[in-house]
Amino acid sequence: MKKILSVLALTSLLFTGHAAEKNKKPFVIPELKEWKGASGNFDLTSNSKIILANDNDETGKVGELLSEDLKKMFGLDLQVKTGKPDAGDIVLSIKPDKQLGNEGYEINIGKTVNLSAPTATGLYWATRSLLQMADNRFDNTAFSIPQGVVRDWPDYALRGFLVDAGRKYIPLDFLEDYVDIMSYYKMNFLQVHLNDNGFPKFFDNNWDDTYAAFRLESDAFPGLAAEDGHYTKDEFKNFQKRAATRNVEIMPEIDIPAHVLAFVHYKPELGSEEYGHDHFDLFKPEVYEFVDTLLAEYLSGEDPVFVGPRVSIGTDEYSNKDSLVSEKFRYFTDRYIKYVKSFGKKPGVWGALTHAKGETPVESEDVLMNAWYNGYAEPHDMMEQGFQLVSIPDGYVYIVPAAGYYYDYLNTKGLYDSWTPANINGIQFEERHPQIEGGMFAVWNDHPGNGISTGDIHHRTYPALQTIAAKTWSGPSVTVPFDEFEVKRQYLSEAPAINRMGRQVPPDTTSFRQFWSIGELNPKSEYPYERVGYDYRVEFDILGAEEIPGAELLRSDDAIFYLSDPINGMVGFSRDGYLNTFDYKVKKGEKHHLAIEGDNTSTRLYVDGKLHKELATKKKYGGENAFTKYVPTLVFPLHKSGDFKSKVTGFKASQK
Repeated sequence: MKKILSVLALTSLLFTGHAAEKNKKPFVIPELKEWKGASGNFDLTSNSKIILANDNDETGKVGELLSEDLKKMFGLDLQVKTGKPDAGDIVLSIKPDKQLGNEGYEINIGKTVNLSAPTATGLYWATRSLLQMADNRFDNTAFSIPQGVVRDWPDYALRGFLVDAGRKYIPLDFLEDYVDIMSYYKMNFLQVHLNDNGFPKFFDNNWDDTYAAFRLESDAFPGLAAEDGHYTKDEFKNFQKRAATRNVEIMPEIDIPAHVLAFVHYKPELGSEEYGHDHFDLFKPEVYEFVDTLLAEYLSGEDPVFVGPRVSIGTDEYSNKDSLVSEKFRYFTDRYIKYVKSFGKKPGVWGALTHAKGETPVESEDVLMNAWYNGYAEPHDMMEQGFQLVSIPDGYVYIVPAAGYYYDYLNTKGLYDSWTPANINGIQFEERHPQIEGGMFAVWNDHPGNGISTGDIHHRTYPALQTIAAKTWSGPSVTVPFDEFEVKRQYLSEAPAINRMGRQVPPDTTSFRQFWSIGELNPKSEYPYERVGYDYRVEFDILGAEEIPGAELLRSDDAIFYLSDPINGMVGFSRDGYLNTFDYKVKKGEKHHLAIEGDNTSTRLYVDGKLHKELATKKKYGGENAFTKYVPTLVFPLHKSGDFKSKVTGFKASQK
């Protein structure tokens, strides 16, 4: 009898063990530090609620943001309330946990989902992981979350991205979307480079003609802000405040005393004749009067224009021609570190003090230094001097679109497999070194006028952002192989209700698949898609009518496709201030089949199945033996049709 019972018990144990197979760690970016899998799934439904365990503003704000994002992503309109949770509810609580620190969190997924953290920041990051788990389109299990327990925290406090808005205007709606995208991947620091200039060799070596821009409205210096695009003070202030609600700090950067041609164009007397007009002459008192006034405009008052805790004063790449210049540069740097501090802010600087060796002391306490090139700032030396470093090594993480130097697209595999913020251009420090605040990557728009669009920038930065997010949060402890990461990352949303890549999921690079199809494209209509991204084909039949100049076929927030461009009446497109045309006119009474194909290097028009014209990346000469590239690309707009007269039928958009 005992033998029979033993066999039955063993059979039961084996059966139970098989039935209770533990869930594998869900794929999110950045990777979860700890996962203890249970069995079964938690299913989000329209009956679920968001329950606040703490009845306070901090927990309530996180709950409201989670509710908004669930509605954007899944159409679930969940009520946020206090009270006792029921099965199927999401519970949010702030409670102490020494191991988790300022940004860590725990998620316990069973009959309810319990998110807890020591801070509201950690609780918000927990909601980002929850959203990604619910967005699991790789396994076709959207809304269904594997049961288990997550404990997660970052290796580095600063996880960031720098965007050069000085040499290319970056619209505020793009920056706002980027805050949401960064936030979705737990990146918390966006440095906005507000002024810069092109290289004079591309402008016939004429400083007066060299492109330069400052992107922020100034009342102290009317007309200083660039006419081709700038932010009002109120716009920029509100942008920073909105970002803070999503736990993304905006660090504005006014880059001085080099890269200042925009200021010298405005006040020529500020420039240096000896070192170049993009250098302030640091021996002139009026330079200090100008900078004092400009910075005070944005730093002073109870509700200053620069909202966050930190402000960068640049200090990048100034001449070190002789010791007198270096000493004056060091004096300037120290002076404005202290000046920024006098307004209660923490200064940020670019590492330049190895390049500018000297005796003049430079204050380092509570100063954040971007460690970008060891020849400009040797990291050991900067640490010894007392600076906190951000690892932003140019040889690893600099994107300069279509420039032919640095990276056009980052080597994401190399970064994922081998890099962490502890590696500063080949110098390897201990992980989580107390003086390495974190890591960043950057996009530099060195070549004004090169045709690069915000769509092109996003195409380069989005995969880089996902990779850097993984490595600045998890450091060397990532366990997902890169090949798996590369596939699965493309199944995640960019952020709630954001798809700037214009991609469909699942991705497929082997053949065109239908993205959107409609019988007749009606004038003055709105459609469900904003755009279709690269490797697309858009085609339609057209019976031509007399079109007025500027007749739009379709537009999005950032691009227009014309049946008749505003200047010459050609089929073409505009975006980012650039107009490109195909040397083809729609003619009254003629029937044709038009197709447009686009990728990240060119845009092509086909007429009745034959290539009519390819607009391809080409050389753009700016002076003797000096050329950049011009990139005539288009992320095709789909959102709103214009007031065109031709009959457009059989409209279809597809994508590889």
